[in-house]
Amino acid sequence: MPSAAPTRWTPPSGHRAGWAEVSVIHGPGGRSVVGRAYATSPLRLLTPDNAGHAAWVYTSSFGGGLVDGDHQVLNIHVCPGATAWVSTQASTKVYRSIRGTSTQVHARVEPGACLVLAPDPVVCFASSRYRQVQNIELAAGASLVLVDWLTSGRHVSGERWAFEEYHAQVRVRQDGRLIVHDALALRAVDGALEPRLGRWNILGTVVLLGSAVQNAAAEIAAQVARDPVVRRADQIVTATVVGDGCLLRIAGTSVERVASTVRTHLRFVRRLLGDDPWARKW
Repeated sequence: MPSAAPTRWTPPSGHRAGWAEVSVIHGPGGRSVVGRAYATSPLRLLTPDNAGHAAWVYTSSFGGGLVDGDHQVLNIHVCPGATAWVSTQASTKVYRSIRGTSTQVHARVEPGACLVLAPDPVVCFASSRYRQVQNIELAAGASLVLVDWLTSGRHVSGERWAFEEYHAQVRVRQDGRLIVHDALALRAVDGALEPRLGRWNILGTVVLLGSAVQNAAAEIAAQVARDPVVRRADQIVTATVVGDGCLLRIAGTSVERVASTVRTHLRFVRRLLGDDPWARKW
């Protein structure tokens, strides 16, 4: 029998479009399964089968991205002992917007559970406005792998750091204590973005916390500390020890190169899931 009933949320009054919730439970045979998945248009939740023991969940959008006025909310509940991989079907595209767009992710990870939250990068088109908030609550004994990254936009089409505004905030509480509060604000009103960002085309953050990832986090932090600093390198990686994990920051000139670096550092994720979700991507 499943170990716990999934949490259920109710959309706030007036908020119907772009609302989604998913709960993952520890099911029979040691496999994690989706106990509940609910979404309102334009959001969709896809729950494909896989060869591992974790439940896989992908978000998708009927419109192919966020258009002016879109505000999406995703609620995730990982029940005790369960393991969940949550990602996106493709990059999050943010189209030109006057009123702005936003995404909120709220997650609760119960004791002995693990959440791997690894969406594809956010791609802000020219003249777009986007805000993102991710609030993660880890119970004692819960673990987290979180990837959050942003590209310069459609730079091959001449749109490089051409958006109007980007705000992103990650807050992670562990057993009630605030462990990570990371924020990034890029606004054209403060000065042209392209000269300020220089040669970088992608910025990324990876958060690792909890007993299931503690050893891997320590190894990553040690490896990054050993890597030599190369003048005018096409990628910079830094690691900061945070509690029983670490916070990784990456700036790069190539999305493909940064994606490869993230995948290399997170190669232990396959062991957590029992299957490799990146084998069909990148």
